[in-house]
Order: sequence, then C-alpha cells, then structure tokens
Amino acid sequence: MRDVETPDRRTHAMLAKRSILFALAASLPCLHDAAVAQGWPTRPVTMVVPFAAGGGTDVLGRIIGQRLSEVLGQQVIIENVGGAGGMVGSARVAKAPPDGYQFVLGSRADAINQTLYKNPLYNLATDLVPVVLVAEQPTVLITRKDYPARNLQDFIAYARKNQDTMQFASAGAGSTGHVDCALFNAAIGLKVTHVPYRGGGPALQDVIGGRIDYFCTLSGTIKPQIESNLVNAVAVLTRERSPLLPTVASAAEQGLPDFEASTWFGLFVPKGTPAPVIQKLHDATVAAMDTPAVQERLSQAGATAVAPERRSPEYFQQFVGSEIEKNAKPIKAAGIALE
Repeated sequence: MRDVETPDRRTHAMLAKRSILFALAASLPCLHDAAVAQGWPTRPVTMVVPFAAGGGTDVLGRIIGQRLSEVLGQQVIIENVGGAGGMVGSARVAKAPPDGYQFVLGSRADAINQTLYKNPLYNLATDLVPVVLVAEQPTVLITRKDYPARNLQDFIAYARKNQDTMQFASAGAGSTGHVDCALFNAAIGLKVTHVPYRGGGPALQDVIGGRIDYFCTLSGTIKPQIESNLVNAVAVLTRERSPLLPTVASAAEQGLPDFEASTWFGLFVPKGTPAPVIQKLHDATVAAMDTPAVQERLSQAGATAVAPERRSPEYFQQFVGSEIEKNAKPIKAAGIALE
C-alpha cells in the first residue's frame, strides 16, 4: 500500500527543513570566524603606536613587535600615529576593519583621554576590544636636587608645612605625570600649585634647574638624571622597587602601601574582530612576553611584563573600566578639560 503524504506530515517536514536551514545559517558566522582565525595572519599585520618614534611606548612596541613577528610568522609593522595624547592613533584602529590586521598598543593615556577631552574620538570601553595587558612602567617621584628631604616621609612632612609656596611640574595638563602627582597629592593631603609644561623635557629641565619642587615621571625616562645626581629620587610609586632603579625605595616600603602609580600598555583590536582571531593574537603576544630576551629588554627599558593572572582579555576588560573611573577623579577635581 502506498504511503500517502498528509498535510500534517508535509507541514512537519517543512518545519523540520526550516529548522535545519536556520541552524545552518546561525552557524555560518562561527564557521566563518573559525576559518578566518585558522588562516590569520596570511599577510603582515600593523601595530599602531599612538605616540612618536623613540618614546617609551614606541620602544616597548618594537620590543614586543619583533618577537611577535617570529611567533605569528608574519611581519609586524610598527606605525607611529601620534596626536592628541594618543587619541589619533587609537581612534584610527577603532575605525579599522575588524579583521585582526590592525591593532593598537594602547596605554593608560587612553583611559585618561576619556575624561580629559570633552569629545573623545572613540569610546575606549566599547569601540576597542582589549586583547592582552602587556607591561607596566612605574612612576617615580623626583625633586630638585636641593629639596630638603631625601625620603618619602621627610618629603611629606616638609611639603605639608610648605605647600602654599611649592610647585609641581607635569608634561602637560592631563598627562599621566599630572594625574599621578594629583593622585599622590590627594593621598597625602597636599594642595600644591601645578605648573604644566609642553612636554616632559622642559618640565624636567626646570626641576634640574631648581625652579620646580617636584615631578612625577616614568622610571625609564628619568634614570640618567638620577644616576647623574641631577635630581633626587624620593620614591618609586609602586609596591615593589623597579628593577631599573633598584636603589630607589618604593612608596610601600616607605609607609604608603595603598598608593600605586604606573603606566600600563596593552593591545586592543577594533570592535567586531572575531573571537578566534583575538585569542590567537593574545596567545602569540603572551608567548612573546614569556621570551626571556623580551623580558630582559623590557626591564632595560624600565617596564615589567605583567603577571600571568593579569593577561586574559576578560581581566583586561575589567581593568580598563576601573582605570577610566580611577583617572577621571583627579581630572574632574582639577577642572581640566580639552576640546
């Protein structure tokens, strides 16, 4: 007897077929992402460094980029795209195709810019996806050579008595050094006049010349002046001493355990980059970071690769959010805003 197809059976068959088609359609993006990641990278990739060549961020990018090229099997091209405190370069990557072929070596400056500028060129929390936190470089508190204090507790005692006549320098309003010193002043209860300069070089020269009392700057920047005894290094503003400046005591060991100031660096890709590509870039970067020669070169540059438990994209995402909030407070308190 021939099997007769009833309307109900036809409907059931159509629904089943449609479900299969929907399932296949839904799986296509995942299959596409996996295929892209499996082949990525098939050509050179670009690491955008959003600051000028020769600076601290550029040096770190080239250290990581050289080894990353070897791990990925493709050239990592370093492209310096400066401007607006790092915003121009990061904004370019935020608008780039989300295929993993262009990423940015972002830094704490990106978190600062979210509050510093009235209209940031990108939203760090949504337009860029954190891949991996790479390294940190501690901030050092230095003073003019004849400042009447050689350690942190004496610095605090003297500053509290003389804060009305004191001045601290920065590389510019909203710079990392300005924010660090503002946070430091708040932590110890100081209200000292801020003198912004057009760059760290001129600011440092006035500290060396004795015209400015103190300055917060990165360890890699200030090492020659400390070793030449042109300035006094009061403290590395972190829990641990810097390998680059082993004789300079940390803030924690000098009685300020809850205060830390450093600049961080990490890789970001455009929003929408396939997850498998992000993971592949993450894993390759971690492999580069774990190379002994890379760690040695980072140390020589004043930076330290972050601990393994702080390298995941998930950790970095949370960290970025906390950094935006943390750095916003002193900027808002100082009433600083740039167009």
